[in-house]
Amino acid sequence: MLLQLEGVIAGYGSGSDILRGVDLSLDSGAFTCLIGPNGAGKSTLLRTISGLLRPRQGRILFRGRDIGGRRPDLLFRDGIAHVPQGRSSFAQMTVWENVLMGAYSLADQRQVDQGLTQAAELFPIVREQRHKAAGLLSGGEQKQVEIARAMVRQPTLLLLDEPTLGLEPRAARVVVEKMRMLNQLGTTLLLVEQNARMGLSAAKWGCIMELGTIKLQGMGDQLLNDPQVKRLYLGQAAESA
Repeated sequence: MLLQLEGVIAGYGSGSDILRGVDLSLDSGAFTCLIGPNGAGKSTLLRTISGLLRPRQGRILFRGRDIGGRRPDLLFRDGIAHVPQGRSSFAQMTVWENVLMGAYSLADQRQVDQGLTQAAELFPIVREQRHKAAGLLSGGEQKQVEIARAMVRQPTLLLLDEPTLGLEPRAARVVVEKMRMLNQLGTTLLLVEQNARMGLSAAKWGCIMELGTIKLQGMGDQLLNDPQVKRLYLGQAAESA
């Protein structure tokens, strides 16, 4: 088991709990999609796994080690990369400079070169637009650069928070195809996706989050055909697509 969450409770500051006893397991090589209504705790769950938020209770095991509360930079070195929601590229920096930021703590130049080469192979835009300011790219192109930056360290687990948010359909499909490629190469993916149909179609496994807990989970194609999932999520996703 690569990642295991046991009864994880978390929230912000002195506020109420957002995560209310999350249990989740990811095998190595998994591609899991989290869907659910706004406020269900999906983004909070990714932040808690990546160390941006300390769990109040429960355990987060990565390769059998409890990482709850461990610093984000150390978790990044351990092999957990997090691509947050929205735009996180540095607009005034070039595409290549943005991607280089993913190697900031690597001391082994051979590892840096290997990571940069792989990122450029997976995301051709890294080389094609390397001298262009990231802020001049389209939203879909910027998201590719952000994922490429996260992949420089060749992480074992990649957390993606709504990477297709705000993208036009063609750009969204390109980003989804890149995620499939990364998974085929062995990267374990945990994806939060507001477009339920797109997320469940891409992922091997799906989880429905409501009110800070996982209410339902199963194979992605099975959830796509679940009457309750269709009624609550797929109709809305189809209308907004």
